[in-house]
Amino acid sequence: MLRQSRYMSTKGLVMSDKGERQGYWYGLESRKQMGAVDVLNALRDYRSAEADMRRRTQASMGMGETDLLALRYLLEAERAGRDVGPKELTVRLGMTSASMTSLVDRLVRSGYVIREPHPTDRRALILKPTPGSDQEVRSTLGDMHARMMEVAGTLSAEESAVVVEFLRRMRGAIDTIAT
Repeated sequence: MLRQSRYMSTKGLVMSDKGERQGYWYGLESRKQMGAVDVLNALRDYRSAEADMRRRTQASMGMGETDLLALRYLLEAERAGRDVGPKELTVRLGMTSASMTSLVDRLVRSGYVIREPHPTDRRALILKPTPGSDQEVRSTLGDMHARMMEVAGTLSAEESAVVVEFLRRMRGAIDTIAT
């Protein structure tokens, strides 16, 4: 039997079984730290909800995470009017060429992507999302994106600027972590 944790997350706050607010990873020594911990716990809850949404999306589309990332990249490139070949996608996703071949084969078999000859290089191919893949992604994610836009739209210009700057700084903090 699994032992129940003394701590549980409720609405972005980590509470002890006695109802006391707990630190993200460290003890709380000041009111400022409490605010920082609340923000980090809210980010953790958001990331968890987003990961759950991605899993549901992948399941509904019958795709793995890397397949969905590849399709998203191809859709973005198409909207920008750029052609993408397997090599660029391999670099973008940090995969081997053998793994990329398998991924592209899966996407082609499932009807999400087509291979086309490169317009100027007879030896190369470009990868294009099918119109159906764009429609399926939009129908699968459209409602969720609309709800997110509705929430973000409630922020004032000043609040938006603060949130954007905070998230950029958090990304910078995470990007510096050694792998």
